[in-house]
Amino acid sequence: MAGTTKEAMMGRADDEATDSFELPGVPDAFQRLWTPHRMAYVKGGQGQFKNKDECPFCVAPARPDEESLIVHRGESAYVVLNLFPYNPGHLLVCPYRHVPDYTDITPEETAEFAELTQTAMRVLRKVANPSGFNLGMNQGEAGGAGVAAHLHQHVVPRWGGDGNFFPIIAQTKAITQTLDEVRKQVADAWPAR
Repeated sequence: MAGTTKEAMMGRADDEATDSFELPGVPDAFQRLWTPHRMAYVKGGQGQFKNKDECPFCVAPARPDEESLIVHRGESAYVVLNLFPYNPGHLLVCPYRHVPDYTDITPEETAEFAELTQTAMRVLRKVANPSGFNLGMNQGEAGGAGVAAHLHQHVVPRWGGDGNFFPIIAQTKAITQTLDEVRKQVADAWPAR
């Protein structure tokens, strides 16, 4: 093949291996972080927990703390690590009762819910030194609640620079500690009553 360069020949080989959209087999500059463990959550969707027998927030307190990732148990609510954390130390404050809405909890539950949230922030400041926090409750499926049937509040520690392009572009979050390590740190630092 007179006048054919190596690059042109490779291009021809690539053309044979791919379609006109250059989909399969075309290398790019991106690396892949495979997270197949999240598929159970993704496939289940927001309506995955129909009753309290299936609800992870109702089932968790019946198991050992280490197994359920519980860091503290109160009288009417408890604190647990988020199984799919935004950042290390991402905690959830949950009432024991299976109720979907913030307006469903009693004044006593509301007081403990708030107290546990404040304590969670203090403990996370002690063990992880975050620069700030995101606190929030996603109410109902339309509000973005992953488990809409059981009220829970997110306590997410934040650091300068923790929100980079990775979650936005790749829909992936790099977490620097295992859930077991974080649970032990937070549980050990939780003040005794």
